[in-house]
Amino acid sequence: MPMEANNCRFCRTPLNRVFLDLGRTPLANSYLSAAQLEKPEPVYPLKVHVCESCLLVQAQPVVPAEDIFSDYAYFSSFSSTWLDHAARYCADMRDRLGLTPDSFVVEIASNDGYLLKNFVAAGIPCLGVEPAANVAAEAVRQGVPTEVAFFGAETATRLGANRLANLMAANNVLAHVPDLNDFVAGFKISLAPGGTVTVEFPHILELIRDVQFDTIYHEHYSYFSLYTLEKVFAAHGLCLFDAQRLPTHGGSLRIFVCHDDDARAEAANANLADLRAAENAAGLDRIEGYDGMTSRVDAVVSGLNAFLSQAAADGKRVAAWGAAAKGNTLLNVAGVKAGQIDFVVDRNPAKQGHYLPGSHIPVVTPETLFGEKPDYLLILPWNLAGEIRAEAADIRQWGGRFVTAIPDLRIRD
Repeated sequence: MPMEANNCRFCRTPLNRVFLDLGRTPLANSYLSAAQLEKPEPVYPLKVHVCESCLLVQAQPVVPAEDIFSDYAYFSSFSSTWLDHAARYCADMRDRLGLTPDSFVVEIASNDGYLLKNFVAAGIPCLGVEPAANVAAEAVRQGVPTEVAFFGAETATRLGANRLANLMAANNVLAHVPDLNDFVAGFKISLAPGGTVTVEFPHILELIRDVQFDTIYHEHYSYFSLYTLEKVFAAHGLCLFDAQRLPTHGGSLRIFVCHDDDARAEAANANLADLRAAENAAGLDRIEGYDGMTSRVDAVVSGLNAFLSQAAADGKRVAAWGAAAKGNTLLNVAGVKAGQIDFVVDRNPAKQGHYLPGSHIPVVTPETLFGEKPDYLLILPWNLAGEIRAEAADIRQWGGRFVTAIPDLRIRD
């Protein structure tokens, strides 16, 4: 799709209705070195529309995907919660689908092998498809066969010539795809007859309900409802036959997809019916259901800024945990700068020693937190708040308190 296009990436309807305009921000995963702090920092519009035809919520790409994903700072294995989630998924799929050493599993956007290593350990042949060469190299080191490529019809045709997949997994990648139709077409090509595709994605129902605007950043091109995805997959000869609600990423869906001539495509499914009803009740089947986000975002931003101002007035020190992309959206939309937050802790060595884009807050090791003893710890990846509160529980020894900003400002011991 051309970069300047302003048509829906699925149905090509002209995009005229704004869902949310977050202004101009740097790329959320473009962490800076000390030398880069002295140079002008590129910023790009972060504006999201909703298609008045298919109701796909989407941002037009302002930077080519190759510039974002070919060398990537996110490694899935640094979250123990996510590793546990992946292990449960693999066990569930082995049982549900009857996977054996004669089966073949493909994961799209397989990152550092965090998920497929479970299938490797079970003796089930698998292949990861991962565009970021630096991340894929770690997967290979872990013993996970990995193809460095962007997935779509062309890649699917090339890989499918060798072997079709009995299971294809795509976890938290669909939002990152600028050419949605080409990507979904790849599933149709690569999936064996009787095979299953599972796709996990943050549910826009939860984004709207809990004001999760920080999940909007330039590498997230689309935000999905079940209503719209059923249309997208149907257009490519695929059918949803089941769905599960997941707690991950603040509220996600896992959909199960098969070829449209599969017997499972005809069976009634209570989970899908319940989700359709929930979306309809929230208005996601009509354009008016997507109105009103701007004022709710403004309230979150005001709450965070009021907290930081009061902390400074009281002589309290604030640090943050998690150099996450969602945190960068929050901080940059709120206009937060280094000095208001002393530092941000992150376990990922690739981020340590760098600075957050836009806010220029330094990224440090977890040990720094316990040496500096700030009064407040702002948890930026709020979806991992339970994991982080457990890991940083010792801040209570000096009276430190935890803070989250979404869906509203909350301070807790």
